[in-house]
Amino acid sequence: MIILPAIDIKDGQCVRLKQGQKDDKTVYSSDPVSVALSFQKQGACYLHMVDLDGAFDGVPKNLDIIRDVVRALDIPVELGGGIRTAEIAKMYIDIGVSRIIIGTQAVKDLRFIERLIGEYDDKICVSIDARDGMVCTEGWTESSGTEALELATKLEMLGLSTLVYTDISKDGMMTGPNFDMLNVLNQNLHMNIIASGGIASAEHLHRLEAMYLYGAITGKAIYEGAIDLGAYLRGEI
Repeated sequence: MIILPAIDIKDGQCVRLKQGQKDDKTVYSSDPVSVALSFQKQGACYLHMVDLDGAFDGVPKNLDIIRDVVRALDIPVELGGGIRTAEIAKMYIDIGVSRIIIGTQAVKDLRFIERLIGEYDDKICVSIDARDGMVCTEGWTESSGTEALELATKLEMLGLSTLVYTDISKDGMMTGPNFDMLNVLNQNLHMNIIASGGIASAEHLHRLEAMYLYGAITGKAIYEGAIDLGAYLRGEI
C-alpha cells in the first residue's frame, strides 16, 4: 500500500479542514513547496494535493503553487479540486501532474469522465466524497442523492482504474477512516482504492494495508505528529 501525504491549498497556504467546512481550517504552513519536499525527503513515493479554493469555486485558484510543487519534486503528484472541464484537466496534465482527480463533475456527467479516461487512461482518478453513504459535490456542500457504491460501479464500467473514497464525517477528525465502506468498495470493485479521511495513526494504516487497499491519504495526522511518516515508510512503526 502506498502512503500519499496530503497538501491541501487554500489561499496559498497548507491547511486542513474539519469535515470539509471551508471556514473551519487550520493553517500548517505558508510554504507548500517546502512541505512537499519534506514529504519526499521522508520517503513518500506519491504526493496528494487538493486545490480547496478550486473545489469550492469550481475553477483553478492555485495554479502557480501547484506548478512549483510539481517542478520541485522527483515523485509523482496527484491533484484534485475544481477540475470540471477538459481544458482544466489538460492544463494540469501539461504542467506535469501525474494523476488528476475528478469529484463533482464525475457525479454530474459520466460522459465527461468517459472522454477523459479515453484520452488520458490511468492519469484519471475519481474522488467519491460521501456523507452517510451518499455522494456529495461542490466542495462537499451538496448531496447528490447517489450512493457511493452505485457511482463507483458505473465508473468501473467506464474503465476507471483508480478511486479515492473519502468519508466526509471522518475528514480532519482523526477518528479513523470508514473501514466498513472501504472494505465494501474493495471487495466489490476491481480497481485501485485509495482511502481518505480520518486516518490518524500507524495502526489505521496497518489495518488498511491488511485490507489490501492500493493507497491511503493522510494529512493532519502527519502535520500534528500522530503519524511519523518517515518512520512508517521505513517500517519502524
